[in-house]
This record gives sequence, structure tokens and C-alpha cells, in this order.
Amino acid sequence: MGKIALLFPGQGSQTVGMGKELAVSDQKVADIFSEADKALQFPLSSVIFEGPKEKLTLTTNAQPALLTTSIAILQKFTEFNIKPDFVAGHSLGEYTALVAANALSFTDGVQIVHKRGEFMEDAVPHGQGTMAAILGMDREKLTEITEKVTETVGSVQLANLNCPGQIVISGTKDGVDKACELAKENGARRAIPLEVSGPFHSRLMEPASNRLHKLLTTVNIRNAEIPVISNVTAKPVQDAEEIKQLLVQQLFSPVLWEDSIRYLLENGVDTFIEIGPGKVLTGLVKKIDRTVHTFAIFDEESINHTVRELEGGKS
Repeated sequence: MGKIALLFPGQGSQTVGMGKELAVSDQKVADIFSEADKALQFPLSSVIFEGPKEKLTLTTNAQPALLTTSIAILQKFTEFNIKPDFVAGHSLGEYTALVAANALSFTDGVQIVHKRGEFMEDAVPHGQGTMAAILGMDREKLTEITEKVTETVGSVQLANLNCPGQIVISGTKDGVDKACELAKENGARRAIPLEVSGPFHSRLMEPASNRLHKLLTTVNIRNAEIPVISNVTAKPVQDAEEIKQLLVQQLFSPVLWEDSIRYLLENGVDTFIEIGPGKVLTGLVKKIDRTVHTFAIFDEESINHTVRELEGGKS
């Protein structure tokens, strides 16, 4: 059997009611949701379990909600003593990965991402920045387009390099609209505007990264016990100081997700387990390499199924 990587989803994967079933049946899981409420001094768990969706979707709520739910599911999964060789998370999910690798305490993690959401919301006035998914174009060609548009129309950059033929761009509304138009003229299959509250992972996030930098100087970040694949470099990081620097850069740098998965594949990982709501990341992994084993765990049934498969030599 090859190596195992745990993957943690980012913003957009949240759903009302996520983790509730596990919290009802398992006290240790319930305690994690209570700990988040205490850390934030407001009932985040009731927003997660009951909604409304509009409230859960707010960046300041969605980020701690996803981190909390993923760690709660991980708490249940760790009872089976399956040890990962690497952890990785998509954007916000990198913080969950750092908690899983014991580089960050759960309480600190929840508080940081709540603030991170606030900094991201404040960085650009509402409606001035946006993001779009470009399908069917390679990164070199798209980089050329975004650089040209940045010079002539408005700032726009590559934000998420998710898998072959799926790249998200981010920037000013005018910049993103123009880049979408040029991408389609130059052979992109589709350009899909995304419903987001800001231009994440673009240069417009630099004001947020300055505030995050100040916040991180007050937090105890430790060396990671498990290698964490950084979104910024697509390479493992374990050193506390380096983790801190990369988290600041992450806000305005592209998420190198495809490169991260390729690094894991080249280093012997053949089993990817997504921990948290949804199956977005395992879907991207399959688009990068169809031959690997992927599991998505989000409730008791999916945890038991995954454990059975892993213990019985995967199907």
C-alpha cells in the first residue's frame, strides 16, 4: 500500500447541517463545535447546524465553520488510527491541515480564520472585485492574457490552478470580465463567473495579508508533525517560521492545487482522503490522476466505509 494524504476543503464547500449527525451521536465531536463557539464567543455551531444559508455563506462565518466541521470529522476518523503521510488543504483548508498536523491549536485556528475572513471582506469594497473559472485553457496562455489585461484594463491574476483545464482567475470586476472575453476568443471552452464576495488570491488581497501578518505574529505556530503541502509552493513545509510566511503570501498568491497533487503523486501517495463536506477535492484529484484511490468522508457511514476499504486493502 502506498502513502496516504488527507485533504481539507476550502470555502464554497459549506452546507447547512454539516457535521450535525456526528455531533449528535458522538460527545467528542460535539465538544469541538462547543469549543469553536467558546473561541469565537458566538454560537457558530447553530449557524452551521441550522443556517440560514446566507449567514453560513458569509466569509467570516464560512471559514471557521469549515475548519470546525472538518476537524470534528477528523476527530472521529482518528479513532481508527489511520496515520497520514501528508496533509493538504485548498486555500482556507490549509489552516485545517495545519491544525491536523498540530502546527496550530484548534482554538487559534478558528480565531485566525474568522479574522482572515473579515480581513478578506474588508480588503476590497463589495462589488469591485470578482472571480471566474476558465475551462479548457493552459496556464501559460491564460497568464499572458491576464498580464495584458492588468496593464490595460484592470488588475487580474490566476488564483486557483485546480486541475488540467480548470483555472480560476481573480481581480477587479473590469479586469476579470475582459480576461474572460479574451480567454474565450483565444480558445477557452468556457468562462464561468463565480458567486464570491471578493477577489481572493489576487494582488487586491495585499491589504488583508498585511493585517494577517500582524495577527500571526501574536499566535503560537509550532513545527508541523506531518508535512503540510503549501498552496504557495506546492511543496511540503514543517518549519513554524516558514509556515507563517507562507500563510501571509497565500492570501494574494495562486493556490497551486494541481501542482500540490502532482507532488504527492510523485512522492508515493496513492490514497487521498477528503475530510469535510462535499467531494470537490477528490473530484479534482481524479481529474489529475484517475488511477488513485479517493475517499470523501463527511458522516459516520462514509467514515466506516473508508476504514473498511483501507483495512481490507483498497478496492
